[in-house]
Amino acid sequence: MRKLSGVMPALVTPFDAEGAVDFAAFGAHLARLRAAGVSGWVPCGSSGEYNLMTDAERDQVLRFVKEFALPTETLIAGANAPSTAGVIANVLRAKAMGYHAVLLAVPFYTKPTQAEIIRHFTAVTAATEMDVVLYSYPGKDGVEIGYEALDALADNPRIIGIKESSGVLQRAIGIATRYAGRIQLVSGSDDIAWDFMHWGADSWICGPANCMAKPVCDMDAAFRAGDTARAKEIMGAIWPAMNVLESGKFVQKLKYGCELQGNPVGECRMPFGPLTEDEKAEFAAAMQPILTWA
Repeated sequence: MRKLSGVMPALVTPFDAEGAVDFAAFGAHLARLRAAGVSGWVPCGSSGEYNLMTDAERDQVLRFVKEFALPTETLIAGANAPSTAGVIANVLRAKAMGYHAVLLAVPFYTKPTQAEIIRHFTAVTAATEMDVVLYSYPGKDGVEIGYEALDALADNPRIIGIKESSGVLQRAIGIATRYAGRIQLVSGSDDIAWDFMHWGADSWICGPANCMAKPVCDMDAAFRAGDTARAKEIMGAIWPAMNVLESGKFVQKLKYGCELQGNPVGECRMPFGPLTEDEKAEFAAAMQPILTWA
């Protein structure tokens, strides 16, 4: 089983003034994140507005990130689609590009049953022989990848982890204890990431890393070094900004946070709307400790 570790940003996708993917800005963004200490890359997830891009654009983004990545950096491609056939096609393209794994939520819009979830992921892994990190985000997908499905998938050698984004710590504890050595717990509830670490999450697929990479990586490094008090201190410093992120317009705020750091990545595509001046002011205030992070 591939070991997942460190902070892997769930990448935003930069767009230019005409709405096209801005690869110059993308390269600058990736370089900034690498300098902060990230361990890998997760393009074309929900933070990357994958559902608002064409197949051709998603492939361009995946290729760009793959070409930028170092051999030591983990590559996990977002490969979601509304159908099992569509997911399989996306996964096979990512595999051909050289990605190590894919991040997959349940097919959107369908709200599948647990039995359908089992059938779907079993079909995907059988058809692609690709490592899969499950993505459980019931607040967005309308259904949880529950214990019934996880029990059935835990011994599938291609199911290597689960990004748990329910925001419920008890769920993270349940996964960590129930599937120890079988499914890796990946932190996906950013505002309780410190707690996830205590329960064995060695990796963090982190949207906020786009605009607060240095403190996030410092927190991960402190915890790994055994300095849990320092990791908690950092969590306390970045928690206000994470809390504002979780209050709505998540992707818009990630991009605005990049702008605040002198790292503009453009606006979001419709139907995402712009931040109001009050929303900008609230997030900018919460970001102050991060903007001056040493």
